[in-house]
Amino acid sequence: MTTDVTRITAEAEKLDRSKMRKIATASVIGTTVEWYDLFLFGTASALVFNKIFFPDLDGAIGTILAFMTFASAYVARMVGAIIFGHFGDRVGRKSMLLISLIGMGVATFGIGLIPDFNTIGVAAPLLLLTLRLCQGLALGGEWGGAVLMTVEHAPADRRGFFGSMVQIGVPIGTLLANVAFLIVASTLDEASLLSWGWRVPFLLSAVLVAVGIYIRLHIEETPSFKKVQQTGAKAKIPFAVLMKKYWRQVVLGGIATLSTGSTFTLLVASGVNYGTKELGHSKTLLLWAVMFACIVAFFAIPFFGRLSDKVGRKPIIFAGVIAEALLAFPLFWMMDTGSPALLFLGYGLMMLAFSANYGPIATFLAELFGSKVRYSGLSIAYMLSGLLGSAATPAITVALLAATGQSSSIAWYVMGAAVASLLALLLLTETRYGNIHEVEDAPSDSVEVSK
Repeated sequence: MTTDVTRITAEAEKLDRSKMRKIATASVIGTTVEWYDLFLFGTASALVFNKIFFPDLDGAIGTILAFMTFASAYVARMVGAIIFGHFGDRVGRKSMLLISLIGMGVATFGIGLIPDFNTIGVAAPLLLLTLRLCQGLALGGEWGGAVLMTVEHAPADRRGFFGSMVQIGVPIGTLLANVAFLIVASTLDEASLLSWGWRVPFLLSAVLVAVGIYIRLHIEETPSFKKVQQTGAKAKIPFAVLMKKYWRQVVLGGIATLSTGSTFTLLVASGVNYGTKELGHSKTLLLWAVMFACIVAFFAIPFFGRLSDKVGRKPIIFAGVIAEALLAFPLFWMMDTGSPALLFLGYGLMMLAFSANYGPIATFLAELFGSKVRYSGLSIAYMLSGLLGSAATPAITVALLAATGQSSSIAWYVMGAAVASLLALLLLTETRYGNIHEVEDAPSDSVEVSK
């Protein structure tokens, strides 16, 4: 009898492990597609869009406008978080993931087909802005759903690890985006790159989208949402419930996540622009530095996610934010030397700090909210951080450089974002031990009052 029980338990655990691998794979591939599309736009904004869609403007102004178009998606992401969050809490996680992935794929493919400014005039940047907004709407719903598919399926003692698996879609997607641009930039002359070469990486996204859709069709709904369905406990208007019971978690969670967006965007967009325009580095060198940093993050993010299962979410996130602040000035000191080796070292160290911050943050945000409004709460809090940090970072850094001519102004900006995140994080309690499958919304007790 004991042998039979042991055998059945082992088979169940094997089945659970197999199911979690499948779910994690589906989430990683989906978020990889989404972030590939998003950061492909960021790379293109830094390298070519100012010449293609804003050619009659001064170089700095054209770059700022290109980055503002980049930032427009972050406004759309907030709208997407509210819309997809509503239906994700009402209809389910899986269906929203499929819709958001298809939406992102169509928008990105469409960007690759837009004629340039010299062909259709002002309609070109307007089309670019429209499709960028569509990207933002889709991503606003995708990330939260992908996180919940893993976190709500995961064993309680491994939620941090599986939540961090969704996060590695960011460095993988960024790595693929930069590889794609590195190939076209290194094999084509300037005229060919600006004429048609830049379009290839956007059009290739269709392949990734097809793979993502196929895999996501074969995963099941999460236990938490199934329990909400079974008990008939769905919120009629999830956003209203969220703002009534969890508004402090939304605001503080968004600010606590602020530094992740500003740091990462600094490395993959603003840093590329600064290195090429101000320091005279080649585009290829900066793309290699970004790819190196993404490889560091690929290994570091799940490591810190797993570590958060052992010591808690807040200590790891807190350490990452402090490291980001401490490395702000050294990063630019190393870049300003002109040494490729120090450039790579600076990028690698800052990405390591980012990984400690970013690895556990998805699970931490998910655990702040009750199951009836978790899709809405998680998505809106995270997209708020993007709106406050990632959206403005490229344009602000270009403006700071134009006004001061000093890289130290950007370092102070990064430190300011880190301080804001630390203050918000201090006001949020540890979430590691909560029961995320509890249907009844918890009271607003995830915020401590400072003593």
